[in-house]
Amino acid sequence: MTSSIALFFLQAGVDQGFFNVLVEKFNEGNEGGFMWPVLVALILGLAIFLERIITLNLADIDTRKFIVDVQEALQEGGVPAAKELCAETRGPVASVFQAGLMRVDEGIEAAEKAISSYGSIEMSFLERGLVWLSLFIAIAPMLGFLGTVVGMIQAFDAIEQAGDISPSLVAGGIKVALLTTAAGLLAGIILQVGYNYCVSKIDRLISEMEESSITLIDSIVMLQEGEQIVDTSGNSDAE
Repeated sequence: MTSSIALFFLQAGVDQGFFNVLVEKFNEGNEGGFMWPVLVALILGLAIFLERIITLNLADIDTRKFIVDVQEALQEGGVPAAKELCAETRGPVASVFQAGLMRVDEGIEAAEKAISSYGSIEMSFLERGLVWLSLFIAIAPMLGFLGTVVGMIQAFDAIEQAGDISPSLVAGGIKVALLTTAAGLLAGIILQVGYNYCVSKIDRLISEMEESSITLIDSIVMLQEGEQIVDTSGNSDAE
């Protein structure tokens, strides 16, 4: 099996080029009409994946540095300075921080509730579109399998009409069946890899958001109790 796949790619590169071979196989498998739906599912899934990647990359910041900056702002300028810093910073962590800081005057419990509520909103924003991506992951292989069934039906129809079992009659339908199956599985695999990447990135962002929220609440408590939030003695000594 491995040698056959290697031979296929080798022939693709030497004879016609890989893209030309894909186009040829696509046209051959499209006799049943199911290659186009598989391709559409792949394109739509990739479009959602690219949109999520762009959004998640824009939402990703250096969380550790941002937390330190917020703590320094709290210590030097109080809550207003920290809110201004959060407003100027992109990403879900900054948005959650800003929501909590806006309720500090109402007490720590109110700030915690605001952080929790706004954190849920940010989570739903990060996960937006993944339901559709998972839909196309499921649809693409199913369309391929449906093409397989149609191809086998065509093969048996050809046998019935000819009244004889000839390899040339059966080969056409079986080839269509195998090509549509391969296309559907390939599309599903590509989209599944993209889906898992998005989920892992979202999980990391949510984890950072939860951990940093705890740090923010602790910093607010220290500010209200008059304690020093950030040790700046090391910086002054270095200067």
